[in-house]
Amino acid sequence: MPALNRVQLIGRLGREPESKFTPTGKKVAHFSLAVSNRWKDADGKMKEYTEWVNIEAWGRLGEICQQYLHKGSLIYLEGRLKTDKYEDKGETKYYTKVVALLMQMLDRKPEEEPVATVEEEQAEYEA
Repeated sequence: MPALNRVQLIGRLGREPESKFTPTGKKVAHFSLAVSNRWKDADGKMKEYTEWVNIEAWGRLGEICQQYLHKGSLIYLEGRLKTDKYEDKGETKYYTKVVALLMQMLDRKPEEEPVATVEEEQAEYEA
């Protein structure tokens, strides 16, 4: 039976990425992503709901996230859902996160905007 586990998100980082190494020496970065949904209610008032998603990026992708992303950065992210469990005061708890597979930065700083210049040739006529 075929299966699909794919998530696509566009949102802003809620905190700076934090990196650490696993006991086996692999690098992983963790950060949260705020994904907002806006709509008008029956009275015409704008409403907004923000979903907070925990993100985990491994290896080179994690290094890139650590180096280039900051709190508030707008990104597109593709990944897969993963549920982990842990013990808290004798009780088993579960939490779901997204393991990043692809990330694209959507922010552009004004100084990074492409600049197009046009060189004009001398006119063949006089004004």
